[in-house]
Amino acid sequence: MSAPTTTPPTSTSTDRRTPAGPGAPTPDRQREGRRSRVVFWVALVLVGLLLAAVTAAVGSGSGPTDTPLDPGSPTASGSKALVRVLEQRGTTVDVVRDADRIDPDGTVLVDDSAGVLSTGVARRIARTASDVVLVTTDPGVLESFRVDAEPAGPVQSTDPVSTAACGIPAARTARSVTPTGSGYTVRASAGTRCAPDGTGRDRVWGLVRSSSSTGTVTLVGTTDALRNDTVTTAGNASLALGLLGGADHLSWYVPTAGSSDAAPSLGDLAPPWVPSAIGMLAAVAVAAGVWRGRRLGPLVVESMPVVVRASETTEGRARLYARTRDRTHALDTLRVAALRRVGLSLGLPRSAHVDEVVRRAADATGLPVAQVGAVLVGGPTPDDRALVDGAAAVDDLERTVQRAVAGDAPRASRPADPTTDGPAHLTDPRPGGRP
Repeated sequence: MSAPTTTPPTSTSTDRRTPAGPGAPTPDRQREGRRSRVVFWVALVLVGLLLAAVTAAVGSGSGPTDTPLDPGSPTASGSKALVRVLEQRGTTVDVVRDADRIDPDGTVLVDDSAGVLSTGVARRIARTASDVVLVTTDPGVLESFRVDAEPAGPVQSTDPVSTAACGIPAARTARSVTPTGSGYTVRASAGTRCAPDGTGRDRVWGLVRSSSSTGTVTLVGTTDALRNDTVTTAGNASLALGLLGGADHLSWYVPTAGSSDAAPSLGDLAPPWVPSAIGMLAAVAVAAGVWRGRRLGPLVVESMPVVVRASETTEGRARLYARTRDRTHALDTLRVAALRRVGLSLGLPRSAHVDEVVRRAADATGLPVAQVGAVLVGGPTPDDRALVDGAAAVDDLERTVQRAVAGDAPRASRPADPTTDGPAHLTDPRPGGRP
């Protein structure tokens, strides 16, 4: 009895740990890539912070601003030139931002060009000041000063208008002013009106003076009289000096947004916890975006819940073409598909030009190039008969090319019969072939 022999076990599994190829990412390369990305984002954040700091530093500078009628600005829209002349003529000019610092005994210029003045503060100034020069287009402020005028929009005209017959002494002395600024619709009984612009029912007024409980209120829409670049035009300087230089002291009051004199904004009316809640929601949104964004993987192709057969799609397109009577488009769709199949049959790439496909098909079948081109390119399809003939010609040509490539039929050795009309007469030369 022989001893049993054993065979060494064969390995049925292979080691799956294969050495990384030269292009495979190594751990060192992965760490280096992560480090580069972190450095890039940190540098981007630092550059953004630097730009923000520079912008804030430039914006907070003490240089001149482009704020209209800014009494300290030498720019074209400012009023520094007028303030200098008033001071030279002996009028003390105090630029105030707080209504409590207004001197009611002198002239008070209320410059509400920005439309931020609170109606309550406006009523308080109207009750205390005796000589008010008002610049505003806010209906609420006009009502607070008891000026019966309605803003009518901007006035663009730069042609001087006469004020020689105006009831306002400063305007009458100026004799003419430029009406550029704002216009107001004013009834004749509402006060003294000057500096008209327009005619008939479209006429607006640039100067309106009405009486108040303590004195007078002069509404100035002709702001060209106060600007540096136009104060010397016509009688603008005389008007400005006459309105603002009549007393020894002038309070140039400019309300600012966000101050106690400004009308409350939507943010001011909101509860105090709203900004914190908005900031928290924004932080949650950013965190959610980062959380979900890190888990975005490659796109996954999912199978459609319903499989639509190609024949149904083709029939649907055919019905659409038939409904719109777009025969040419329908035949062109067949031609394009046939061109693609004929090109593939002849070994041409998908990027091959139509002329190349036509030429190779003509060489393969022995048919004239013009005849093959008429089938695969053709022209307009005027009626249903032409559509049917064109489709049959495309089908016949495609079959002829396939037979020629396969070697089942000899090449055509004679030219096309000139008595035939079009390429629809391509025939199968084999016995019993399709006519």
